[in-house]
Amino acid sequence: MSTPILVVLILVIAVVAIAIGAVIGLRYAKTSSKGRINLANQEASRVIDDARKQAETVRKEAEIAAKEEALQQKQALEAEERQRNDKLNERESRISQRETSLDRRNEALDKREHQLSSEAGVVEKKTREVDELIARHTTELERISGLTVDEAHKELLDKVRSDVTKQSAAIIREAEQRTRIESDKKARDILSTAIQRLASDHVAEVTVTTVHIPSDDLKGRIIGREGRNIRTFEQMTGVNLIIDDTPETVQLSSFDPVRREIARVTLENLIADGRIHPARIEELFNKATAQVETKVREAGEQTCYDLDIHDLHSELVRTLGALRYRTSYGQNVLAHSIEVAQLCEIMADELRLGNLVPVAKRAGLLHDIGKAIDHQVEGPHAVIGAELCKRYGEAPVVVHAIEAHHNDIDPSSVVDVLVQAADAVSAARPGARRESAESYVKRLEKLEEIANAHDGVERTYAMQAGREIRVMVKPEDVSDAESVVLAHDIATEIEDKLQYPGQVKVVVIRESRAMDVAK
Repeated sequence: MSTPILVVLILVIAVVAIAIGAVIGLRYAKTSSKGRINLANQEASRVIDDARKQAETVRKEAEIAAKEEALQQKQALEAEERQRNDKLNERESRISQRETSLDRRNEALDKREHQLSSEAGVVEKKTREVDELIARHTTELERISGLTVDEAHKELLDKVRSDVTKQSAAIIREAEQRTRIESDKKARDILSTAIQRLASDHVAEVTVTTVHIPSDDLKGRIIGREGRNIRTFEQMTGVNLIIDDTPETVQLSSFDPVRREIARVTLENLIADGRIHPARIEELFNKATAQVETKVREAGEQTCYDLDIHDLHSELVRTLGALRYRTSYGQNVLAHSIEVAQLCEIMADELRLGNLVPVAKRAGLLHDIGKAIDHQVEGPHAVIGAELCKRYGEAPVVVHAIEAHHNDIDPSSVVDVLVQAADAVSAARPGARRESAESYVKRLEKLEEIANAHDGVERTYAMQAGREIRVMVKPEDVSDAESVVLAHDIATEIEDKLQYPGQVKVVVIRESRAMDVAK
């Protein structure tokens, strides 16, 4: 307990004692008795003495408690001071140890720096000695060889370049031979895989016709109750009717283009009529069949009339008209056949073949007729077409030209060659098969530009509709071995920079000419 509180407590006790004495005095004063006054005074004196004694006792106890508290606080402060001093001593010890470690490290670094400085001097001295030795050796080599450093360097590079070129040519030849040996097997594997992956896309392209319908609600009506309408349609037409989630579209799938066209006309008439049920499907199918057959025959007859060919068998005329609904690589086969016939006629006339002019035109018109029925008969369309024409009385020279136009057999007459040439011209000309004239010309120009950019190339010609490029080189600049490397480099660059159908053959031609004048 603190000293001020004890003082206040003593004063309070004294005041209380005085008050009690006063009260007792007043009580005895009322009695007006002198004896009682004396007793009261004595009692008051006694109470005051007791209060003073008690206050003194309390004061002494308070002083003792204050001294004890002060002693405890002093001891606590001394303990805290000792603890703080211990921490300071420990920190000073660590700092001293660190300073000692840093001093040792500085000494080691000074020694290392001095050692490195000495070694650097030694290295610099040895470097100067090596440079002087190399210079003496170089001077001596130049004196012995009679060549400067630059001349020796150039001669060495030329030698290395020549050796590398020869080795590269040998390596390329060896690689080409090895690749050619392995290519057949690998090509079959790649081709079978490609056919497997791409067959569905190709089949969809050549066997599917898309028909637009006004509303998706018609799909349910086309299918009919429990599918009776679609079953009747497929049974009547022989064509698969595909109805999927594609909006406002259904698809007709069949390998027979004429049958697919009949199904398309039937379906469009059903949609226009609005009455879709089995009896109506059968009725409109019969009408569509007659309508398409009429168009097929009219197309064949019109073609024969335009080309002035009037003695074809009626079945050949009909089959020829069916080519109107057949395409090959985006090119209409009937239009292609007409073009081949015209080309054959022009070339035969230019060659003054006389009686063979109409024969060549006839063979050109019929050369692809097998494509109209190749989905019905197994085999190449050239063989199928030749057998069909032979069955209906065509001349042997025409039959042979049809069969030979894709080299299924060797050509044996000028008509065979004319049909092959006209077929190639019609198929490969710009714009015939899904390639615009502009992109075609740009591709040829890019082929020539790539080849002309190489050193030693004198002229470049893109030929065979971009399927072959012939590179004329300067014989004094390009050796035989370098021409092999050049062909490989041009082919690699074409593969990296251009997109093109099929293959591009790169032919490098190096021609040496010797000329003299007799006087």
